[in-house]
Amino acid sequence: MRPTSIKTSLAAATLSVFLSAALAQTPPTSQRVPRDFGKVEFQSACASCHGMSGKGNGPLVSLMRRSPPDLTLLAKNNQGVFPMNRLYEVIDGEGVPAHGSREMPVWGRAYRIMDAEYYFDTDYDAKALVRARILALLEYINKLQVR
Repeated sequence: MRPTSIKTSLAAATLSVFLSAALAQTPPTSQRVPRDFGKVEFQSACASCHGMSGKGNGPLVSLMRRSPPDLTLLAKNNQGVFPMNRLYEVIDGEGVPAHGSREMPVWGRAYRIMDAEYYFDTDYDAKALVRARILALLEYINKLQVR
């Protein structure tokens, strides 16, 4: 072998070792948390009723008995304070009876079911995972507020 081909082979082998180590440490795309997880949650859980902008103009509004609230005015309508605790309870819905009269889905229960289906064969903290999803969602809704 010529010296240049040995150097090239050695460089390629070294590069391959470093790349394989880096790839082994990077979780697959399906396991990465999106940069703005709250926005993703909002788009998948809330936008169909509240609209992408949060103004209550989603595509399902015509099918509802009552129009969903404009989520961009929550802080303004609460003396400038974002009502985090109240919204958390509404979204989680833990205190809502199974056959309650509200139109909004009980997302806490839905998240627990979705997470159980996804993590069925591993140990995980269901309450912590639901809490993280709801808090990420609330952080995003807070960003939508008219100040």
